[in-house]
Amino acid sequence: MPVSRDQGMSVDNDDADASALASKATGYPLAYTAAKIALGHTLPELPNAVTKSTTACFEPSLDYIVTKIPKWDLAKFQHVDRDVGSAMKSVGEVMAIGRTFEESLQKAIRQVDPNFFGFDAYWKPDDMTAALTENNDRRLFAIAHAMLNLDYSVEKLHDLTKIDRWYLFKLENIVNVYKRIQSTPFAEFDKDLVMTAKKTGFSDLHISQLCGQKEAEVRALRKSLGVTPFVKRIDTLAAEFPAYTNYLYTTYNATTHDLEFDEHGTMVLGSGVYRIGSSVEFDWCAVTCSRAIRKMGKKTIMINYNPETVSTDFDEADRLYFEELGFERVMDIYELEGAEGVVVSVGGKSLRNPWN
Repeated sequence: MPVSRDQGMSVDNDDADASALASKATGYPLAYTAAKIALGHTLPELPNAVTKSTTACFEPSLDYIVTKIPKWDLAKFQHVDRDVGSAMKSVGEVMAIGRTFEESLQKAIRQVDPNFFGFDAYWKPDDMTAALTENNDRRLFAIAHAMLNLDYSVEKLHDLTKIDRWYLFKLENIVNVYKRIQSTPFAEFDKDLVMTAKKTGFSDLHISQLCGQKEAEVRALRKSLGVTPFVKRIDTLAAEFPAYTNYLYTTYNATTHDLEFDEHGTMVLGSGVYRIGSSVEFDWCAVTCSRAIRKMGKKTIMINYNPETVSTDFDEADRLYFEELGFERVMDIYELEGAEGVVVSVGGKSLRNPWN
């Protein structure tokens, strides 16, 4: 029998990662509930760990959108086949939460790689037909190139990619805001434009790139216009019942916060997406750091977006933000929470060429 929280029995299967993502996307603890049922319990007698006031016998109801994007590190290898299919080629994944698909998608793109600012033409292939018809790890950026620079219509993209028109129209919404930002002089930016951009998922850095300003200038303008994010809870019941979870995300598609900022905890920045050379040991360091801070009697605030990690279990910190780890979002949370301090990095190792 387990003698501490660090020991226990593991029943592994091919759906382990999918189970973790589904549980964290819905706030419904699938693996925990399945284990209890295997031991003979029934759903009506199991408490809902998120709401703490209802049972596990319900269907999750969500008022947000979750976007998952795999992390392919194929660029690290020469002559690699970049087409993706049923073969397992990803080394990690990200999970982004927003109130609209556009907001959630652009968050996820930035989480995959800090070099990406959002939906943009980061790949401009010569053979657009092959790039759009064959599924590969960069096709999303080829679609961005087609829409932003080559004026492909939704119908033409649908014919080539066979992607459902619903998603393509959502991407078109992003493109329309993108071009509006690009064509408006910075001196003429008003609250309506900035709010529209933020609701569509544009970061301050992306906006600054499009209008030729510095990120700090865009941030200062945004805050002066009163455009700041709201913090919402993941409660599994779309606010139909009271929830007491500390499982949080930020969005511009809201009008109120779901909690009071009265704890002033210490922030711990998680390790982000797994990649070649950076994996679970970084998450172990973040979790151990958070536990050490709690043992000191201080409140903790964890920020991470990797659903495969222990640090994104909502009971590992007093407040968990399933959020980006860029400057903008970290500062937004720091200022809202009035945090006592920030642990920027814990543990790790030097990245090196594995072949040398």
